[in-house]
This record gives sequence, structure tokens and C-alpha cells, in this order.
Amino acid sequence: MSTGNIGDLVLYKNNQLIAFNKPVTMGVQADKTEDKPLLALAEIFCKSEVHVIHRLDRPASGVVLFAKNKKALAAINLQFQERKITKTYLAVVKNKPENDTETLVHFLRKNGKTNTSHAYETEVKGSKRAELTYKLLGSIENYHLLEIELITGRHHQIRAQLAAIGSPIKGDVKYGFRRGNQDRSIHLHAWKLGFKHPVTKEKIMVTAPVPDESVWNAFEIKK
Repeated sequence: MSTGNIGDLVLYKNNQLIAFNKPVTMGVQADKTEDKPLLALAEIFCKSEVHVIHRLDRPASGVVLFAKNKKALAAINLQFQERKITKTYLAVVKNKPENDTETLVHFLRKNGKTNTSHAYETEVKGSKRAELTYKLLGSIENYHLLEIELITGRHHQIRAQLAAIGSPIKGDVKYGFRRGNQDRSIHLHAWKLGFKHPVTKEKIMVTAPVPDESVWNAFEIKK
């Protein structure tokens, strides 16, 4: 992506913060590939250093928020720690969950070698409690759209928890979906991020439009 159109991805900006709609398959930070991450593009766009507040899996898309200074970083980090941030995701699955709405609680243990997390029904050594609530928003011929409120923020949490109930995300072969998407994306989108402005304390809700892609477009997703 050229720096000329990185501006098209900006969802929200002020002196303290900037939010982008991360495209699928773009990393937030540098990794073993030589692809330019969103962080580098954000710094080029802002013409200054920016700070990573949270992450989003490379194959997923949606809202990523950066801080423009250390004070804003500390203030938003505190909101994350105190669970005052609202995180709403959309996921497309092939297997409709048994219940249209449910709160899922699992214990996730990360495997560093495979870069996956396994969801257990009960606590096991090295696991962390993971909680989310989902509701069914709609269905088309082959797929179902879930809205997910993330209560905790664990490694690959949504992917692992949906796989644990037999509803892996479309394209997510790492978590049991049968076939990958052609562009190596998964149909997981960080849709909305709600927080308090670090200075004014105003409540902010940043919403990222879903990718312009046939399956996403088949669902009528309202803001």
C-alpha cells in the first residue's frame, strides 16, 4: 500500500489518537515478513512516532487504535486494563451455533510453537480465563453472521472460542475451518471500539466498515 492512500484507512484522529481500518493480511507491527506493517504506515502518515495500544490478528480486518504520545498511551492502556473499552467484532461462520445468543467462558492456553491457543472447558495449568458474548445477526445460504462483544482480550480468543463450540471462522484453517480464503484472510472484523478520550473524557465510538468482499456484502450490516 502506498502512503498516498493510507489516509483512506483513517477512521478517527486528533492530537492524542489515530485509528485506522486495518486491511486483511496486513500486520500491525513488523514480523518475520518484510511487509510494511500498519504501524510504519501510521508513522509515515502522522510524520511522527506513534505507539501501539492493542493488536489485531494479521488475517483479520478492522479498527486499530494508536496513541500519538505517551500520556495518551498510558490513559488508554488503563482503560483496557480496567475493561472500560468496548470491543465489538463481526465473524462469519459456516456452522450456526446451537444458541442464537450466548456468553462463552473458556480457559485458553497459548502454544508458542504453533502460535495457537486451545480453549478448555475448565482451568488447566498455564491457561487464562476468556469470556465473550455473541449474538446471531443474520444468515445467508451458507454462512451466518455473529456479533461478538469481547469481555477479555486473550491471544486468538474469538478464533479459539468459536472453534471450541464447533463454529470456526470462515477461512480460519488454523482453527479447523475446512478451506482457506484465497487471500489468506479470515472473516473476522474488529467492527467497533469504544473508549473515553484521554483528555476531554468524551465517549468515543469508532466504527470500521467491513471489507468490500462478496460474503461480507451479502449481509446487510448496519452501523
